Amino acid sequence: MTISDRVFYRLKEIGMPQREFSEKTGIAQSTISEWKSKRTNPTSEKIMIICKVLDVTPEWLLSGVENTGNKGNKLNLILVDRNTEVGEVLTTYNKLDENSRARLMGYMTALNEAIKNKK
Repeated sequence: MTISDRVFYRLKEIGMPQREFSEKTGIAQSTISEWKSKRTNPTSEKIMIICKVLDVTPEWLLSGVENTGNKGNKLNLILVDRNTEVGEVLTTYNKLDENSRARLMGYMTALNEAIKNKK
């Protein structure tokens, strides 16, 4: 089973129409249709949003294997929608130069310590 096969399998499993999937992922319906007709797969930059919308892990989407138990490396990822406050913070952070990032991290560390000390 390919990645696109797993996408369509999961869409059927959760009863999500292709149109809704397109709207939620921002992937054009024509692109999604090409996955099926031309037997192509999604591009790598779309994997995480696909996983979020389909509520599956990247391991499952890419390999069909679910990471259960203690074997293998667990991914230490956080998926954030760019259109949220946290997404905006991360987008802004990524635009900062190294010195500005260090200052911001120092401020956040100090703020976190101040909050801990208040408790």
